[in-house]
Amino acid sequence: MPIRSGWLSPDSQSREDTRLVSLGALTPTSPVATRSGILPGSPDGQFRISGFTLTGTASSMTATVSPGRAIVQSTDARGAYPVALTEYLNVTFADGDALYGRIDLLVLRIYDDVYDSSGRNEAAVEIVQGSPAATPAIPATPDLAIPLYQITVPKNTSAGTGGITWSTALTGVRTATVGLGGILPVTSDTANGAYPGQYRDVNGVLQRWNGAAWADYQPPLVVETATSGAAASGNWSLSSYNARRTRGVCSFTLVLTRTTSSLTATAAGTTNPGNVGDELIGTLPSGWRPANDTYAIAGDGFADGTVKIAADGSVTLLSWSTSGVIQVGNNVKVSACFVL
Repeated sequence: MPIRSGWLSPDSQSREDTRLVSLGALTPTSPVATRSGILPGSPDGQFRISGFTLTGTASSMTATVSPGRAIVQSTDARGAYPVALTEYLNVTFADGDALYGRIDLLVLRIYDDVYDSSGRNEAAVEIVQGSPAATPAIPATPDLAIPLYQITVPKNTSAGTGGITWSTALTGVRTATVGLGGILPVTSDTANGAYPGQYRDVNGVLQRWNGAAWADYQPPLVVETATSGAAASGNWSLSSYNARRTRGVCSFTLVLTRTTSSLTATAAGTTNPGNVGDELIGTLPSGWRPANDTYAIAGDGFADGTVKIAADGSVTLLSWSTSGVIQVGNNVKVSACFVL
């Protein structure tokens, strides 16, 4: 059988059954109970849940359920039922009503004769047919079952009329369960957490249960600092360098001292007023450089100008106040903030 159970049913549990079904501690809902749900994952890693996916066949009333593993939790005393669907399974929906549409429910259901007197000891993927109505309601989920999909079946729908329009008929309602300590993938889950420190992923947003509510998780702020590694160039000496970075953003202050021959910017009225000849004045250390060219303000307390900080770490003085002079001994301070 493609649907395997693993709870020592009276009609014998095979070694294959035991290997295929999910065992061990999963997401708890009490000290002895487990959250019902599908085990997440997909072969290519693109989807949260691929197990028990329902795919319709064009122009028909038949769909296919894909393989997967799941846990169906009963009462605390009765325990949890591990299940594995190992082959693709076809399900066929009844034709639509002549007057009204309906909503069917696809479920994964457990039968255990010891408790339900059903005469059955098995897991089953089955359709719970809804009632046709002007405003159809979703049928109730049977006892000891988890819902997989809601399927809209319009009136007069049949294979002869083109079948179910699968692209608009399916509403997925599968929920996931993961190993204890794992991050639980959810979409719109309102359930409380099981313990302080539990994590879940809500459509890409990581949240942590603090004992009373789910809160968006912010990782600890790691700040790195540096005071060495920068270098001066040409007619400059390094006075100081201080940098900080966190989460890919860096800020720094570089102080360089003019050592030989004053630097004078061109005067107003010239072709390029304020020009200083694009002079290289220093270099930032590797790992503390911007990803792209960045421009910043520089000043010595008497005048100011602009510098370019390149991706290779070079710091180039581009301009200075018109006719401004950087005297020997003046300290030019450069500060900037950029993405690494």
